[in-house]
This record gives sequence, structure tokens and C-alpha cells, in this order.
Amino acid sequence: MTKKVAFITGAGRGIGREIAQKLAHKGFAIVVTDVHLENANETVSRIAEIGGEAVSVLCDVTKLESVENAVQNAVEKFGKIDVLINNAGWDKIEPFLKSDPSTWELILNINLMGQIHTCKTILPLMIENGYGKVVNIASDSGRVGSSGEAVYSAAKGGVIAFTKTLAREMARHKININSIAPGPADTPLFKEIGEYNEGIATALVKAIPFRRLAQPSDIANAVAFLASDEAEYITGQTLSVNGGLAMV
Repeated sequence: MTKKVAFITGAGRGIGREIAQKLAHKGFAIVVTDVHLENANETVSRIAEIGGEAVSVLCDVTKLESVENAVQNAVEKFGKIDVLINNAGWDKIEPFLKSDPSTWELILNINLMGQIHTCKTILPLMIENGYGKVVNIASDSGRVGSSGEAVYSAAKGGVIAFTKTLAREMARHKININSIAPGPADTPLFKEIGEYNEGIATALVKAIPFRRLAQPSDIANAVAFLASDEAEYITGQTLSVNGGLAMV
């Protein structure tokens, strides 16, 4: 297998699908993982249309056993994993005092524990292979907070801290670990959680200096850079992709 292999979580739609297509265009073989296999299959079909190589794998990042099975399937198919993109995420926008403990648990399990599970499983393979890059999708809410997203912000803040610590531990193995912190993006998830306030998108567009929401391609372009050998000397960093909404 001469191509580099990218294992992408939550790649069945939205930002994850765009990342998968972008990396396939760059010559990566793609492991498209998602908790909804039909969505993952659709991403694989789109990659095939552009002449790329991809396989769909069922993966529930909240369950370590599911992650382990997905990684095993990926290695059986491609023999290795060179790049891990921790993209899977979910949120429910609501005031914290009106939120439910079951929602807290789901948000933390998907957004934080999911990334812990994949790193625990895949990093030893990267160490053995002598190469690896990890890009964790965080959020600017994890850096500056976001009303209606208290637990999500806490989870994404955890991702940023987790990224920095792993970057320190993995540097001796020459494995680069960074995170992308998107601002509000025009995705299916944003449309779903936007029901909390129908005017939220309009208000955000007015607040963003570039006067638009991020497109999935904006995030994918940044991920592709950090996943490339051009970012060989970059590790432990958090890159905001937010149109200037927050400058930190």
C-alpha cells in the first residue's frame, strides 16, 4: 500500500464527508467511518466518482469496542493507518440550566471520549509504523465559550487540552497531533441545532467579519494542510477556522 491511509470519524455527511473527499482528491485512501453506515456508503460512492479509493466502516465512537473493531477492519483492508481525523461530533443547543444529564453524557461521550477512544486504539499502530498525524476537530466554543453550549464547550475545551498533551507525549515518536477549531459552519448539524433560535444564523453572519458561515470545504482545507507533510514541524497547535469571529 503506497497511498497514505486516513481514518475519518463521522465522515458520513457534513464536514466529515468534505474532509474525506478532500483527502481522497489529495491521493489518500480513505476509511469512511460513521455510526450511520448508509451515510458512510454515500461518501464512499462520491469518492469513487472522483476516482478515489475508500471503504465504509461502521463505527460508534462512544464505544471503545466499536472503535477497535472499526480499526481492525481498516487495517485488514489497507494494512495501516497514517492519518486519524477525529471529526465525529454532536450538540444540542439549549440553556445549561434547562439541559438534562442524559444530554450531557451523550455530548461528552461523542465529542471527547470518542476522540480518546480512537487515539488509544490507533496511536500504537502509528508508533509501530513510525509515522502518524492526528487532527482533532475541536471548536472555538472550547476556547471562548458559547451561549447554549456549556457542556459542548467543556468537551471541546477538553479536546484542545487532550491534543496538546498527546502532542507532547507523541513528539518522540515523530507523530504530529493538532486540532482545528471551527466557528459556526453551514452543516446539517447546524441546521438541526439552529432550531433553538431561528435567528441564530442571521445573527452569527452579522458578527463574523467575513459575513458568512464557514463552509465544510473551509474546514477540510485546513485539515488537509495539517494532515500533509507540509505541516511536519507543527504539533500541539489549535487552528481556528472561523472567519474572524474570535481572534485568539
